[in-house]
Amino acid sequence: MIPTVKILSRRRLLARATSLAASLAITLPVTGLVGCGGSESVSDSDSRTDTTDLAESDSDSSTDTSSDSDSVASDESLAQDNSAIDWASGGTDSMSAEYPNPFDAGYGNTCDLTSQTTAGPCYSDTVAREDISEGRVGLPTRLCFRLVDANCDPVAGAVVDIWHCDRLGVYSGDAMQSVNFCTGGDSEYTSNDFFRGTQTTDADGVVWFSTCFPGWYSSRAVHIHFIVSINNTSYVTSQVGFVDDLVDDILTSHAEYSSRGTPDTHNYNDTVFPSSGYEEYLLDTHKMSDGSMLAWKTLMINA
Repeated sequence: MIPTVKILSRRRLLARATSLAASLAITLPVTGLVGCGGSESVSDSDSRTDTTDLAESDSDSSTDTSSDSDSVASDESLAQDNSAIDWASGGTDSMSAEYPNPFDAGYGNTCDLTSQTTAGPCYSDTVAREDISEGRVGLPTRLCFRLVDANCDPVAGAVVDIWHCDRLGVYSGDAMQSVNFCTGGDSEYTSNDFFRGTQTTDADGVVWFSTCFPGWYSSRAVHIHFIVSINNTSYVTSQVGFVDDLVDDILTSHAEYSSRGTPDTHNYNDTVFPSSGYEEYLLDTHKMSDGSMLAWKTLMINA
């Protein structure tokens, strides 16, 4: 089952149309659009009354289908080639793209049981939120996970808990098993909880997170941890990673990462991912027109 897009994109009605319509006692139709940008909105292109026609006659109206400079662009296609665009910087505040739902677009719908891995020593307290960056800088990254059962049907109401290090390879928090190892004993990290958060799957089994691309630390390939729980029962604890060539490109060319250079560990020699078959843990990715990254994966559980 391929889920539909849940998150809605924002557009606004033209003030002049609203004012004139109000004076004529005409109610403008408001239509909710479906998109993946993150909030509920209305359309000014699909259901806007043309005020030119209203001015000519109060009994004749038409729909204005022309483009408007005030309108927000529709979700861009994942087939769009943005390779010539530089990766964005500055964190999630620099996101401006309209993110498509990759599963609705037919990408990443392969259903395979998600393999367990270790939670690692750096799990700490978390909070329910979509943007987990807390304003930290880095390559803005939009994560999308689809949770399904053994029949590949969506699982609604499951809590997806994710956490990862920052661009310097350091974790936040003070409630993990190995505080000094994970945070370096730095008070800036122990007193915060950035790059940690939970979201609950919708009717289509989908959750979204906004974050920044993780950095690396010795002995580990770049990765993101997650736990999937239903009614406080954990069904899978695992990790996801990124294609090595993509990681090397970002960590050596991006201004906010390049000072640390190429990681000393890749997927094939990672201490958690298997040297053979690590591909099953990797996220699909796409560079967006604003230079941010969209990354996604289907997670299957036995529920």
